[in-house]
Amino acid sequence: MHTVAVLALDQVIPFDLSTPLEVFARTRLPDGRPGYRTRVCAERREAEVDAGAFTLRAPWGLEGLAGADTVIVPGTATPEAPLPPAVGDALRAAAEAGTRIASICSGTFPLAATGLLDGLRATTHWIAAGRLAALHPDIEVDPNVLYVDNGQILTSAGAAAGLDLCLHMIRRDYGSAVAADAARLSVMPLEREGGQAQFIVHDHAPRPQGSVLEPLLAWLRENLARDLSLSDIAAQAGTSTRTLIRRFREQTGSTPLQWLHLARVRQAQHLLETTRHPVERIATQVGFGSPTAFRDRFKRTTGVSPHTYRRTFG
Repeated sequence: MHTVAVLALDQVIPFDLSTPLEVFARTRLPDGRPGYRTRVCAERREAEVDAGAFTLRAPWGLEGLAGADTVIVPGTATPEAPLPPAVGDALRAAAEAGTRIASICSGTFPLAATGLLDGLRATTHWIAAGRLAALHPDIEVDPNVLYVDNGQILTSAGAAAGLDLCLHMIRRDYGSAVAADAARLSVMPLEREGGQAQFIVHDHAPRPQGSVLEPLLAWLRENLARDLSLSDIAAQAGTSTRTLIRRFREQTGSTPLQWLHLARVRQAQHLLETTRHPVERIATQVGFGSPTAFRDRFKRTTGVSPHTYRRTFG
């Protein structure tokens, strides 16, 4: 069973701490077995940790990180506080042993202090992204995404983006079907369209028009197999292509065709896991013009070929 250790630093944000504990603890495999065991670790076993509105006692010390498959670093209310040397050493040792390490929200700051993010792309809460970039110029900070997956090291944006990150890791570990079940229990979509860009407060905030796009997104999901052009989508929306692109950028953080490609790939993942349809048939079912185009897009999105994905999760 996969073990997830959640590190409770002083001034830990309760929401960030509880998110991985709840999501992973409720994850069930198709046969009903739990997919994960979770543990809460602190710098010292049973030491009191300030969590703002309350204090907690972690049943594990830093030794709990050593035997974990995944270590989560939640955000803290004081992200620029010096990282205790023992904590930094424990995180670096876990990384050297091959442990997957992920941060939630401002947890990127203590993770960055270990040096493990140097030379990598990372994200954090959009309001703190500029400060992270200034403090750690060797990190490529992307404030527009919900999470960044570098393979062994992952980071997420603020607050609810921790849910997106946890569901993404579940999909990596056990496939889309298990992740979709965990998402339903969390009352979350398995993948939110767009990124953190849609939540950033700009000097001139875009007018909220979520209800305008919602029927169109539902129509697109129902018509994935059709050969849809940008003009077709604009006609369905009853607007110009220019206005359509602007609304998609404002509300999803992507273009209409980028959103459509991602929806097609996600549907293809489901079909690869739950059917024995040939890849060529699935390419047609989800609306790609050719198997080659489907394979290229699928690998660009998931990092693996459709055949490899099926062998892993089918």
